[in-house]
Amino acid sequence: MPKTLWSDAQQALVAALVKARKEAGLSQAALAGRLRCQQSLIARIESGERRIDVVEFVILTRSTGADASEMLERLATLIPGDAAL
Repeated sequence: MPKTLWSDAQQALVAALVKARKEAGLSQAALAGRLRCQQSLIARIESGERRIDVVEFVILTRSTGADASEMLERLATLIPGDAAL
């Protein structure tokens, strides 16, 4: 699997985060307010310009009311078993 910021799994992660935010009825600015960060950070994450680590993933999902473990379980099925870093 080629190394890329735009892998299918990365795109699925971004899509899941955007969906969770929208289902919570939050704008990027409102989510940023909850997280005490700039809206531009949320925009960079959602555009795929910036990757997040697992701690940020948990914080983001909690702030939208989504279940981090359920989302991670769904995303894990999209990553091939032979995927490389």
